Amino acid sequence: MQNDETTKKRRDFLALAATATAGLGAMLPMAGTATAAPGPGTDFTRFIDSVPGKHRQVTDWPDLNKGMGLAYTLSFLMTAPAAYGVPESDIGALLVIRHDTIPIVLKDPIWKKYYLGELFRIDDPETGSPAQRNPYYEEPGALPFPEAALQRLIENGVKVAACDLALTFYSGLMASKMGLKPEDVKSEWVDAVHAGIKVVPSGTVACNAAVANGCGYVFAG
Repeated sequence: MQNDETTKKRRDFLALAATATAGLGAMLPMAGTATAAPGPGTDFTRFIDSVPGKHRQVTDWPDLNKGMGLAYTLSFLMTAPAAYGVPESDIGALLVIRHDTIPIVLKDPIWKKYYLGELFRIDDPETGSPAQRNPYYEEPGALPFPEAALQRLIENGVKVAACDLALTFYSGLMASKMGLKPEDVKSEWVDAVHAGIKVVPSGTVACNAAVANGCGYVFAG
């Protein structure tokens, strides 16, 4: 069973998402009152379009689940060429990091400064204590193969999306706990996102856009 702190954290996050959705809904026309024309390309849509290959997968990774987002992405890269009888260049993958996996996109100093191992209940596999570093970037945590490390996946052409909504919520949560300005903490977190990772409006819209763009969908936990 989840403890009270985890339950409250999820409830607060859902409340934030509901508020944002309600605000967006107020700006949208009622059904049947207008016909929406295709909008121009945006930085976000160009990112989604950049996922390469004829056979593509989007892995949705909202909860750590022992690092399965990394494992499922790697397994697709390893097995799809032989399965489809195509070269590796025909395979493309997008990993969407959102909700409780959002610290995985951040550099080590942020983990230590903001106690992310404690906040997200992520232990360092080497010490067994709450992580003060990102154990899934250069080392794949409890996973037995180094090729699953986030850095290695990015080097192998995997596109990675980080949810801005999650960055906003959790940086604001830590700002409140530490008596800091939310906008300052959010800016620091965004600056600490690893190279090769794209901050997108939300992880859910990234999954939606990827599927609409022809990616198969895999839920990683």
